[in-house]
Formats: sequence, C-alpha cells, structure tokens
Amino acid sequence: MKNQSLSENLIYQRKLKGFTQEELSHNTTVAVRTIQRIEKGDVQPHLQTVKLLAAGLNIEVEDLLVIDDPSQEVIQRKWMLLIHGSPFFGLLIPLANVLFPLFIWISKANDNKIYDEHGRAVVNFHITLNILLVLSLLSFFILPGFNFFITGAIFLFGLIVSFVNLSSALNRQTCNYPLSIPFLKPKHK
Repeated sequence: MKNQSLSENLIYQRKLKGFTQEELSHNTTVAVRTIQRIEKGDVQPHLQTVKLLAAGLNIEVEDLLVIDDPSQEVIQRKWMLLIHGSPFFGLLIPLANVLFPLFIWISKANDNKIYDEHGRAVVNFHITLNILLVLSLLSFFILPGFNFFITGAIFLFGLIVSFVNLSSALNRQTCNYPLSIPFLKPKHK
C-alpha cells in the first residue's frame, strides 16, 4: 500500500513537472531502472533516494511520502502536543513559555516541515507575548493602577490563544497565533 502511494505520487509529480524518467534520472543521479521500479511499486526505496527524487522534482519529501502508519500519526500528535503544550510551563517557570518550545523546535525542525512551522509560530507568539507583558508591567510608571488591567488582558489573551491552538493543532494540525512578531522567519529555498 505504501509503495503504491509513493509510486503514484512520483508518477504524478514527475508528469506535473513535465519530466521523462530519463530526465528525472539525469536531474537526480538516481538510475532510470530504479525510477521505473519505484513507479511500478516493485521496490521500497531508501529515504536518501526519496530525498534525491524530491530535490530533483523541486518538491518536499512529504509530497512523495504519505504518512499512513498509525504509529507515525500518534508520534506526530505527541510532538504537536509538546510543541503547543510546553508554553504552559511558563505559568510555573519564568521564560519557560519561550525556552521549552524553542528547544523542541530546534531539535525537531529538520524532522518534519509541520514541526518547523508550528514550532516557529509558537516561539514567535510567546516571545511577542513576553515583550507585551514586560511593556505592560513597565507602564506602571505611566499608568499606575490601570496597567493591572492591561497586564491581565495580555495574560488572558495568551492563555486563550494557547488553548485554542493546542486543540487546533491536535485535531486539525493547524495553528493561528495572531499578533505575533516573526522573530524566527521561515527558511527560504
């Protein structure tokens, strides 16, 4: 089943790019015979071969491989829980809302594009949130008494957005952290 989906994706992506098997072989250093056998579903290629094919087609590896292994989906769900749930440690440990997801993002960003995107979004949001909290606390000197409401509103906003995104990431693998300053920008190809 997995070979078949890989073979279908390879054929589709190769034809979409307008390549013959020979042209793809030339672009990737993967033998024509190997490409033919992958497209027929006769072989399970090494990950390095899949990476070469994806690079030759100028696509992501995920565009060729399909996660249809339930244990992989469980693992991915656990990492999403860690990425989006770890900022709540910031309620107990100062700056943990940034440091914990930052460490997770650093360790998992190269494993999967979705970990990179979500980790980047979480870290950017919580850095922004910390800056806003510090500014609201400093506003005590300008607006004594009123800054309490500003600080509370920022804190409540951060909690609500974090809970909503945790749920969204676990159920739909999407996230939306509004008002984030993009400190960590996506890598350009």
